[in-house]
Amino acid sequence: MHGRRAPRSARRLAAWLLALVLVFAGFVALGVWQVHRLAWKEGLIARVEQHRHAKPAPAPGPATWATLTRDADEYRRVTVHGQFAHDKSLLVAATTELGAGYWLLAPLHSDDGHWVLVNRGFVPLDSREQVLHDPTAPQGEQTITGLLRFSEPGGGFLRDNDIAHGRWYSRDVPALAAAQGLGPAVAPYFVDESAPHPVTHGWPRAGLTVVHFSNNHRVYAATWFALAAMAACAFGYLVLDERRLRRLAS
Repeated sequence: MHGRRAPRSARRLAAWLLALVLVFAGFVALGVWQVHRLAWKEGLIARVEQHRHAKPAPAPGPATWATLTRDADEYRRVTVHGQFAHDKSLLVAATTELGAGYWLLAPLHSDDGHWVLVNRGFVPLDSREQVLHDPTAPQGEQTITGLLRFSEPGGGFLRDNDIAHGRWYSRDVPALAAAQGLGPAVAPYFVDESAPHPVTHGWPRAGLTVVHFSNNHRVYAATWFALAAMAACAFGYLVLDERRLRRLAS
């Protein structure tokens, strides 16, 4: 009959079916990955909420540094006692809700004899020199309360830390400590200082740690599984259509 389609060749049909199987498997794998990411993100959010509302504990000392893990310890509220070495402070590029600028990382020499890097807060671009030579910076014994954060090695997105020229794009604790000659007794974490209550004006501005995380993994997983279902439907349609064509041709 005029206009009737002929059955596909066995090789062509096999190629189409194999392609659809691979596409289906790929979409399912991406969906499963997003399910795992969803579980991880929900665990992170729950852990951060628990930690940030807990009573602050002393910051971990050298005896426990080797046992610290991101899952168990990051975003814990901690306190550390000691004196700042403001002359060894460094600025790390940052973008916050207040705009582009820097984090002010100041080494604090603890009462126990080791160093802890403290993120004292955000500094706008035009206040760089002012905060590095601030005569009103806290002197003498200090008690700092904040969130324990793990080192951010390497640099920022598409930007490596330029140690030679003092350009920092991530809070890479070992590299920052080495650049300032702090020696080996440096905590493997830094502390994001909490904002005072009420929040004071001026710079640096503490308390800008991001503790609200987007969680779109459920939507992403549903999208990938929906695409996998579409690939499965295409596979079924192709098989049924080929059977119909072969029946008509026989």
